[in-house]
Amino acid sequence: MILYWHRRDRRTIDNRGLAAAIDAADTPVLPVYVFDPTVTAALGDRKRAFVDRTVRALRERYRDLESDLVVRSGPAAEVLLALRAEYDVDRVVTTTCYDPTRRDQSATVAATIDVPLESHVDTVLVDPGTLAPSYPTHSQFYDDWQTRPKPEPADAPAATDLADVTDTGSNPIADTDIDLPEPGHGAARERLDAFCESGLVSHNDTRDDLELAVEAPTGAVSRLSPYLAVGALGIREVWDAVTDVLETAEGTDRSNAEKYAFELSWREANYHLLYHNPDLATENYKEIPNEIAWRNDDDEFAAWTRGETGYPLVDAGMRQLEAEGYVHNRPRQVVASFLTKHLLIDWRRGAAHFRDRLVDHDPATNAGSWQWIASTGTDSVDVRIFDPVAQLARYDPEAAFVREYVPELADPSIPAERIVEWPTLPAATRTDLAPDYPAPIVDRDAAYERAQRVFETALGKRGA
Repeated sequence: MILYWHRRDRRTIDNRGLAAAIDAADTPVLPVYVFDPTVTAALGDRKRAFVDRTVRALRERYRDLESDLVVRSGPAAEVLLALRAEYDVDRVVTTTCYDPTRRDQSATVAATIDVPLESHVDTVLVDPGTLAPSYPTHSQFYDDWQTRPKPEPADAPAATDLADVTDTGSNPIADTDIDLPEPGHGAARERLDAFCESGLVSHNDTRDDLELAVEAPTGAVSRLSPYLAVGALGIREVWDAVTDVLETAEGTDRSNAEKYAFELSWREANYHLLYHNPDLATENYKEIPNEIAWRNDDDEFAAWTRGETGYPLVDAGMRQLEAEGYVHNRPRQVVASFLTKHLLIDWRRGAAHFRDRLVDHDPATNAGSWQWIASTGTDSVDVRIFDPVAQLARYDPEAAFVREYVPELADPSIPAERIVEWPTLPAATRTDLAPDYPAPIVDRDAAYERAQRVFETALGKRGA
């Protein structure tokens, strides 16, 4: 019998590992999920809660197929070794994982179970091992990546493909402090279809419109990231749906949809980085001649996590994170830049906070994106700094997003232009307008100039 070991691929549809196991099997395949404490300990509480519910939805799907998902808790190597003996397993099939914790887990399992462990690429469209080890820019990565074939979605299993088992193993369901997305592939597919029917063909025009993000939070952006992060949705299924739209879209509709397809290549690039740099979450990707003079002020870091920096767009983004376990991409970039540049706090602290609070935390995207923002990653710009005032003026000029998440500034009598200019207003004016809202914790211009000096010195572009 072949045992199929689900890991980040918590679905039956468009699952390349599961499809390969079924193709190779002479008898029905036994599906298994292991809650390995080493892996679950690396998850934030919110993502862990969503994972638990996703596994429950996966189990229900197997039961609909007149089979069951065998669920066990414990070190994966020990669990799989016991199941190998119990079910006379002669091969274990799974999917490839790229984060260090799961890489170590794979190595331990392979050395323990006494039968072959076969792994298939499922998380990405293009196997990162088939690409060059590194690329100078994302454009060069994309030029190579886009020439590579993208597999079709993998076939879903039929009831006859699966072992006739009934399992009573416990599926833990962790508590959570926020409302979670509806779990499972069905909910993910509904979200994908809704986005392809409406938001995709206006995506590039509206993706950064923060007022629209308040009015229609699931319109202009896909909100698929939680489902991709827990493996409830396959990336080939997403790519297939997007390319279906591209086949008939024309003009502006087509360019909007093409932008979303291009954005998927950034996810692929981050997995390529993680594949070749397993320490991406802990070590600077870029070789920097001099040490970065991080300030790492604990009080300022705490103010940032609470959304009390006195910079309205930063605070709105951080409060959205705390309330929803999600941040819109535009403020997500702004809050990360503010932490690493205006406050000069090490990107690793911000990345760890995101890991702990995001439902859609992804080990490759989180590490790669934080490093890009922090000027330690693959950005072709030496020192990129997002000005939170200019960003608010451009993407939320009526302060709709800010008012949604920062109640101290929600009073309609406070003019939007004053909210935009908030960090530059006289202290007395700020007190008159919103006495309960914090004063800026750093001076806008001085912090910007300080960041330029620190990073240019670290990069050897000016004297210490």
